[in-house]
Amino acid sequence: MTHFPVTTSTLSATALGQLAIEKYTLSQNATCQLYRTGMNHTYFITDNDAKYVFRVYCFNWRSKSEIEEEIKLLQLLKENQLSISFPIADNQGEFIQDINAPEGLRHAVLFSFAKGDKIRFMDSKTCFSIGMLIAKIHTTTANKSIDRIDYNVETLLRLPYEYAKNHFLESNTEMQFIKNQSKKISQTFDTIDYSKVRKGIIHLDIWYDNMSVTDKNEITIFDFDFCGNGILVSDVAYFCKQLFHIEADKAEYELKKDHFLKGYQSIKPLTPEEIKLIPEAAAAIWIFYLGVQSQRFDWSNIFLTKNYLKMYVGRMQSWLSYHDTTK
Repeated sequence: MTHFPVTTSTLSATALGQLAIEKYTLSQNATCQLYRTGMNHTYFITDNDAKYVFRVYCFNWRSKSEIEEEIKLLQLLKENQLSISFPIADNQGEFIQDINAPEGLRHAVLFSFAKGDKIRFMDSKTCFSIGMLIAKIHTTTANKSIDRIDYNVETLLRLPYEYAKNHFLESNTEMQFIKNQSKKISQTFDTIDYSKVRKGIIHLDIWYDNMSVTDKNEITIFDFDFCGNGILVSDVAYFCKQLFHIEADKAEYELKKDHFLKGYQSIKPLTPEEIKLIPEAAAAIWIFYLGVQSQRFDWSNIFLTKNYLKMYVGRMQSWLSYHDTTK
């Protein structure tokens, strides 16, 4: 009997645990547990008091060279003593494990575990600390680049719209809104004065789900899967937008946003041009992630409904309306 083809498989946690024991300096008592599936699959490895994260990249999602670039970035940040989850080499000095899964070759990387908890409703002090850490990361990555995606009008706006068209009619009201906003944001991006808006390597997915906070307010940022090249203020903008949707009380949002920005600017001032870009930069990333969901239909198909699109675009509309980008 031949095996039926698959697009995505969930690898055995037991087998991955044995692989980790063989490849890394772990005891025979080390255990592996599936944490969650998604854009990539995440496993937790526990070895006595030590804990690690084993990320298994999905088939045809990231090339080996793209993962290598991510690892180089994380090594750079670690060398600069920045609080991030970093890759761990195996006994042979290799960072990437190749796994022959049913769907094809997949890659896996072992990462340090970020101590603390994910905090959705964070206080102002925590927001200040997050701003400081992001600014420190940007101080290291400013004016640098990696051999990965360039976040620009094409990749943030035009391509995501094309991907979304595979699931939604262009006549759809929400699709028309995305198309019109993409044109407007494109015009803004095309006129950026890069002598006043810094570029470099960015994370592009910094929000509470990708960071851990200890009871001593120590922040660790992880999941650099979307790292690439772009304007640094994109990371600032995306965090602000996520905070906006979390805080129903906009007075609380303003208070925490101000602390976040003060934390950032205590390390590196933002130019007036960068601050002005925040609303549209965040909206561009929001459109980008709709494109990601459309691309990864095999993972995110439960979201791609008319009701979901209405909700998703509604959030972008509320953000833009709040900031009145017509001013």
